[in-house]
Amino acid sequence: MKRFCLTALFICLALGLLGSIGGVALIYWASLDLPSYTQVSDYRPPQASTVYAGDGSIIGYFYDEKRFLVNLADMPPHLSKAFLAAEDASFYEHDGINPRAIIRAFWINLRAGATVHGGSTITQQLVKRLLLTSERSYIRKLKEAILAYRLERYLSKDDILNMYLNQIFFGHGSYGVEAAARTYFGKHVGELNLAECAVLAALPQAPSRTNPFADPQATRDRQRYVLRRMLAEGFINQQEHDAALGTPLLYRSMPDPSWKLGAWYLEEVRRRLIEFFQEQNVLDLDLPVESFGRDVLYNAGLHIYTSMDPLHQKAAEKALRQGLLETGKRHGWFGPLEHISEDQYESFLEKNVFVPQDFENAGWAKALVTKVGAKGAEARLGSFKGFIEAKRMEWCRLPNPELAAEEPGQIRSPDKVLSPGDVVWVSAVGARGDANPVGYPASAEIPAYDPAKVTFDRPIPLSLEQAPLVSGALISQDLENGDVLALVGGYEYNLHDQYNRATQAVRQPGSAFKPVVYSAALDKGFTAASMIDDSPFIGERGAEENAALWRPSNYGGVFYGPTLLRTALVRSRNVCTIRLAQSLGIKAITERAQAMGIAGKIPQDLSISLGSYAVTPMTLTEVYTTFASGGQRVLPRLVRRITDSWGHNIVTFVPEKIDAISPLNAFLMASLLKDVSVDGTARRARHLTRIFGGKTGTSNEERDAWFVGFSPFLVTTVYVGYDTPRPMGKYETGSRVAVPIFAQYRQAVEQRYPNADFPMPQGIRILSIDADNGFLSGEQSTNVYNLPFIAGTEPVVVSGAALRRGDDDVRGAEEIFQQ
Repeated sequence: MKRFCLTALFICLALGLLGSIGGVALIYWASLDLPSYTQVSDYRPPQASTVYAGDGSIIGYFYDEKRFLVNLADMPPHLSKAFLAAEDASFYEHDGINPRAIIRAFWINLRAGATVHGGSTITQQLVKRLLLTSERSYIRKLKEAILAYRLERYLSKDDILNMYLNQIFFGHGSYGVEAAARTYFGKHVGELNLAECAVLAALPQAPSRTNPFADPQATRDRQRYVLRRMLAEGFINQQEHDAALGTPLLYRSMPDPSWKLGAWYLEEVRRRLIEFFQEQNVLDLDLPVESFGRDVLYNAGLHIYTSMDPLHQKAAEKALRQGLLETGKRHGWFGPLEHISEDQYESFLEKNVFVPQDFENAGWAKALVTKVGAKGAEARLGSFKGFIEAKRMEWCRLPNPELAAEEPGQIRSPDKVLSPGDVVWVSAVGARGDANPVGYPASAEIPAYDPAKVTFDRPIPLSLEQAPLVSGALISQDLENGDVLALVGGYEYNLHDQYNRATQAVRQPGSAFKPVVYSAALDKGFTAASMIDDSPFIGERGAEENAALWRPSNYGGVFYGPTLLRTALVRSRNVCTIRLAQSLGIKAITERAQAMGIAGKIPQDLSISLGSYAVTPMTLTEVYTTFASGGQRVLPRLVRRITDSWGHNIVTFVPEKIDAISPLNAFLMASLLKDVSVDGTARRARHLTRIFGGKTGTSNEERDAWFVGFSPFLVTTVYVGYDTPRPMGKYETGSRVAVPIFAQYRQAVEQRYPNADFPMPQGIRILSIDADNGFLSGEQSTNVYNLPFIAGTEPVVVSGAALRRGDDDVRGAEEIFQQ
């Protein structure tokens, strides 16, 4: 027996020794390829970058994982306790591993015949998420335990818990407790109550199964479990437990402003910053970021402070949208959205749910036409009925760019516009709001639309609407610092249209380029009073051999003879501009254009004087800043500064101004371009009663329409045209199409600025000029303008006196003036 006991003891000791050696060997083997646990201390998870408007409001986020870091100290005390109760009640007591939990999990898995229970501590869960894979195996579990043990000796418990709460996934695209609080309760994590904290703690175990939006009862059941565990662990008392159970849970997401107001602006910021953070630029500027390009923007948690002004942006979007809708209607009726057969009616109506509130704020809805008669068309919207009177579709005409909207071409009979089975956009007659300019808003004759008065048996009065095929852009830039206050790249930003016409559409500016020519002329001996011959021109555009003869004409085909330079610019006379360009030489014009911000190889062709060289709206805006800011070209600034997730500065974009033309030249041009709004091509904006200059532009065949308007504080460019260039139609000029958009936008923002004139530099004289001959006005002058001159270049001959002295005296005076 003694020998047997000794043998048994020896065997047990040997087995224990072998087991220990095996265990040590197993731990050593598992430790060979472990990642470094110290990298966890440099905790930099993917987190969302936030984009701010100039007033500090949020306009959007960029992220791969929707996560916002928050410190443990800024979380409600109940939140961490809820997670401890649900996941690891002994967290502050163990060394990263809970043997009892592991044994319990082993026994459960053994009975189940598969790995169904983890038994991991919070430290182990963090290690798994940051350093290991999600593989379910005992080897991974061993590695997890080793790393958890080591990590507990490297970081404090609070640091580990803080990382865990910022790392875990809560479903619905939300990572970390701050994103989860915003997603499920529409508030920041620091604002959560006990009941809401328990809900968040209930989610990580099975986010899809306990999603509050999908199965609120499952969420409620899991919340009760968390509260029971908190009570059992002494984290809360019975009174707090009962109060939390009785607290109503209101699930709602914090509104995400991304891709709403300022969507085009946000997209341009995104494109530019991806380019800015390219590797070479990061290295050249020594930027403190850990990655490059898109990865920085979507995962580094940047705070991006833009120049966008929400008031300007909203006014710009509304003005461009209304202008495009009105322009689109003038271009004709292009037909229904789709046409369906009668057997598809019910399925369509079930799919397209309608409620009367859809028409609030001037909203549109899809309507199904069911019957058409001489008085109009009957339609259905879900379970409701509507009626489109014939006069509510009187704008419809057959598309024909050779006919103006005022000329014959309207479709008089409703059955030539609509057919049963047509699906069309409609608005409610009498609706008001900002969502869409509607055909017939409320007025003295039309009562305001009230959704509360809509009934199933009474048809809703409807107006036929049409989304425009034509598109455009508006960009508005502050002159003091270059801040781009508003940028709109099209009618509507969506999945199908992200082409930003404000920065990407390269189009011919037409006459909007002419001020560049006149600016160059004023530095080459011409003045506002110079007389230019407006008679038929036949010549070659450039120096190419065998170039075809060019016969340009003015708009409307009329020639006006000798014309004052001021009038040639204000009335946008093509032939005068060409003769001016021919006198200056193309080189002088291209050099001036490049100095004012037009890049690229500009053709040595006379046609560039009429705007044949294509530019973007943003480029043309920059060109006009030189006239408005005393000769300095003000570079556009969309982003003011960028900081990291903790507020440390990464880069600040300072305003940039470049001397382009002289202050005297800039003042002369600004003064002349002010007259464009008085009796020139921008007369449609006279109702602004503000001091501003500007120039319209229309490319050949009315393919592109422009207006650039400016005050001493702000430059605004409007462009309208089809994405695939084609004629917009007769009379669809910059004056008709672009100027009203400019005027509507500026009407909404002008109250922010004083009605100040452009400051006059020293060396300028204002004189009264006879428009018929360019001399100083005399007693017999009937057509007179007050024009600016650089001192020493003004006329010296009085109109009436010169004529009385005879032609020889006039010629002598002209020679003196030229000298």
